[in-house]
Order: sequence, then structure tokens, then C-alpha cells
Amino acid sequence: MEIERKFTVKELPDLSSYPYLILEQGYLSTEPVVRVRRENDTYYLTYKGKGMLSREEYNLPLTKSSYEHLLSKADGNIICKKRYLIPYLSYTIELDIFDSPFPSLIIAEVEFDSEEKARSFPVPSWFEKEVTYDPQYHNSNLSRMVL
Repeated sequence: MEIERKFTVKELPDLSSYPYLILEQGYLSTEPVVRVRRENDTYYLTYKGKGMLSREEYNLPLTKSSYEHLLSKADGNIICKKRYLIPYLSYTIELDIFDSPFPSLIIAEVEFDSEEKARSFPVPSWFEKEVTYDPQYHNSNLSRMVL
């Protein structure tokens, strides 16, 4: 089960001291969501169920060659982003800075182990607008945008 909230960002913190991952992902289906993802040198096939704040999520490991084969079958935009991992209280903020074709998009995501914790999360001052319930900010929908 994935439980997460998403936010736009009004100002970036100093990112120089935080680790990051390089992510690339393509969508084989958007209903249901089936994607392939490269996370640095690790590869996954992911299934996500319906939902906004919480939904089912299953990750299966892939080899590099399987990932590349499936990525070539992806529809729409390939999503590329740098994900910074920022500690905040007992949470980790995943700050995604997107590459082309979405170079001005920056989204902060925070995952939780319960909906109660998600609802009571103290939002940092550098977050702007909550977009958890706005489907246009789902990566699966970004993959389908005509640019």
C-alpha cells in the first residue's frame, strides 16, 4: 500500500548536502498504472491501483535488458527526474526536479505508513500547494500529455 501526499514547491532548500537518485520511467498502461522505472542502476516494473492518497502498489525487479525492452514499448512521454531525499522530522521528503519535457516542474512527495499520519503531517514552509488529489500531477498523466 502506498500512502503519499504531493505538493508544489515555492522555494527550493539548499540541495547540495542531500543524496539524490536519477529516475527514468515509462508507462505501459495508465489504467491500471503499469510502469517501468530505472532508479540509478536498479530496474523495476510497478503496478499501481486506483486512488489518490492511498492505493495498492507492487514493485517487481527487472534486469537492465528487460527494462530497456519494456521501455521501448511505453506510450507517451518518458519521465526523467532527479529525486532528492531530504530528511524532515521522522519523514523523508522526495523532491522531484523534472527534466525535459517538464523542466519547470518540481514536486515534493512524502510517504506515510498510515492515512492518519498523512493527514496530520506538519507541512514545511517551503511547500506551496497540495496536489495530492489533482490527477494532472500524477506521473502517469504527465506521460500522456501532448506537448
